[in-house]
Amino acid sequence: MRFRSILAVVTTASVTLSVAATIGVSAPASAAPCGNRGIFGSSLAFGSSLGGLLGRRSDQKPLPRVPTGNTRTVGWVTGALSQNHTDTRFGISGTDLGISWDNGSGQTLMAFGDTYGDCNAPGQQWRHNTILRTSDTTPGDGVGIPSGVPGNVRSGASVSSSTPRRASESVPSPGIPGVAITTIPTAGIAINGIQFMNYMSVRSWGDAGRWVTNYSAVAVSRDNGQTWTTAQSTVRPNLISPSAGAKVVDDSNGKFQQSAYLTGRDGFIYQYGTPNGRFGAAFVTRFRPADILDLKKYEYFTGDKARPWSPDQTRSKAIVREPVGEMSVAWNAYLGRYLMLAGNNGNGSLALRTATAPEGPWSAPTTLLNSRQLSGVYAPYIYAGSPKGGQYLYFTASRWQDYNVMMLRTDLTRIPVR
Repeated sequence: MRFRSILAVVTTASVTLSVAATIGVSAPASAAPCGNRGIFGSSLAFGSSLGGLLGRRSDQKPLPRVPTGNTRTVGWVTGALSQNHTDTRFGISGTDLGISWDNGSGQTLMAFGDTYGDCNAPGQQWRHNTILRTSDTTPGDGVGIPSGVPGNVRSGASVSSSTPRRASESVPSPGIPGVAITTIPTAGIAINGIQFMNYMSVRSWGDAGRWVTNYSAVAVSRDNGQTWTTAQSTVRPNLISPSAGAKVVDDSNGKFQQSAYLTGRDGFIYQYGTPNGRFGAAFVTRFRPADILDLKKYEYFTGDKARPWSPDQTRSKAIVREPVGEMSVAWNAYLGRYLMLAGNNGNGSLALRTATAPEGPWSAPTTLLNSRQLSGVYAPYIYAGSPKGGQYLYFTASRWQDYNVMMLRTDLTRIPVR
């Protein structure tokens, strides 16, 4: 049944503070950066005197190997044990995600989630998100990231002259548990040399794979990811708020709290969406590149053969049934299909689906990794700098136990085309 909710339009720096009195402190998540076992996602470790007592580094271990199946690990992208030594070069000892996209001028940008540096520093050098840049198109031997240079928007990271070995935060958050604890990237795309990054404002963490968002929105960068500004026209609120004068927004905004972008072969850009957490279904909307900041011009897939696309987002129908975790979508020339990677939090697997059209129908999932082969792995993102047309699909994924990002490779000759 359709219903309407009173929701407050929120900004990046000040997020729905009026609801703070009614919300409890967030529950812990599962990762353990800097040895923060059991309190990651709460306010206890951040900015408190306990930071230096919780460990000197991330819990990263040597790269795990996968001896069987269609997928192999290639190398760590982040962490002290990566070829990039991001702990000393970028102040990144622990992070996740690694969402990548082509910046349109020969580089791949990679966006990461909550990031930790020196575990003994005040607040453990927590940043809500960071971005690294690379020109590496041979991920088969790992991904190399050049050093950050202050003021250089093509260097490996946005860094300041005062902290040249610490990647800067991209999109801020108040960092208040139960109000707006962090800001997490979910997708990125370049249009005419301008970078667009979809992100979610997380209100509170719950049990593993569950969280609540305030809203999703698009941040814009005109300097290759060096600085970002949220486009207020793209905010999709996801909170009920009793605030006077709040804007009325349809509840189906919740279908697009996390995203993936695809440049279609038909001139449209497709945005795939899921609700907050890893247990919802997947939906899709499309728009012309020039209209990315105008939600009124988006069209939503309805599943109706007579009228498959509609400007009414309440008519949006699922294209993949739940549970769908973080996802990425891309055209693959080798298979001649669109590919969708996503996690299944129900069984701890990463899976691949194929389709001949961006909206599907999507095939049944083919497992790339199961929890027996490699446990705690999530967020598979197709690497945008991959060679075109080869038999190997390269993608990044994160692992809870290490709280870092790795590169993996799938042999597409072992993937059934459906």
